[in-house]
Formats: sequence, C-alpha cells, structure tokens
Amino acid sequence: MSLLEQWRDTAYSKEMDKAELQQFWGTYFQIEKEIYEKLLENPDEEVKGTVKELSEKYGIEVFTMTGFLDGINDSLKEANPIEEMEEDTVVSLAFDKEKLYKNMVDAKADWLYELPQWDNIFTPERKKELYREQKQSGTIRKEKKIGRNDPCPCGSGKKYKKCCGK
Repeated sequence: MSLLEQWRDTAYSKEMDKAELQQFWGTYFQIEKEIYEKLLENPDEEVKGTVKELSEKYGIEVFTMTGFLDGINDSLKEANPIEEMEEDTVVSLAFDKEKLYKNMVDAKADWLYELPQWDNIFTPERKKELYREQKQSGTIRKEKKIGRNDPCPCGSGKKYKKCCGK
C-alpha cells in the first residue's frame, strides 16, 4: 500500500467515529498551519528533499507529511508524483503563491489564508482581489430571461410573444 493510500484510508476512515475524526483533523490542521507559517516566511525559496527528509525538517511523521503533500500538490509549480510516492521519493514544495492562496480560500481554510505571513507577500488589496476571484469562479450566473410581454430582442418593436417567441 502506497503512502498516499495509507494517508487517505486513515484521513477518510469509515471506522473512526466523529470525535476521533475531529481529533485527527484538529491535530493535522495545527501541524499544517505550522508548516505553512515556515514556508510563507521565504515564499521564493524552493524547499526540496525526500519525503523522509522533509518530515524530519518539519519534525513530523512521514505519514503526516504525506497528507501535507497531498494537500499542497494542486498549488505547486510542478506537481509531485504523490500517487506512487515512497519515503525516498524526492519532492519539491515550490508553490505558486496566487494559486496556493486561492486554493486555501476554496478549501475554506481561513486559518491558512489569514496567516500574517501573507501580508509580506500580497497587499491587502491583492488579497481581497484573489479572494473575490476565487469566490466568483464557482458562481454560476443566469442571464435574465426574456418575458413573453417584453419587447423582442431582435429590434422589431413587437412584443416577444408576437415575434421571435412564436
């Protein structure tokens, strides 16, 4: 079983009760926050190494590092091979700053996109702009429907029901 399969089996376990899952995720989110705080202090520095080396660097288990790599993978400049990843697989944490911020907003992870380290990366205006862009990307807008008694959009001057609406 790959590292990722082990992570997902535990993280999305059907055997754990609600309290156990809350405990698991609460602990994970705290660890994740600490890693992001360190990564965002030097956002242009590429952190690279094996899964085992990175887990040692951040003082966490390989299992937890696997979960972190699964979470950040969509925000990286170049995706890691997380499906077949092993302890000695070399991975990179070089992330796209805007993509990472938007993905945090999309995940509703306010404990991450509100980290003070973002203030050194983006202006408050840029953060609002990125937040708005991400929120609007999931919004579907319907065009105003033409009523039967409205003027016809073809420009004939007739009511829609007597013109193109027949």
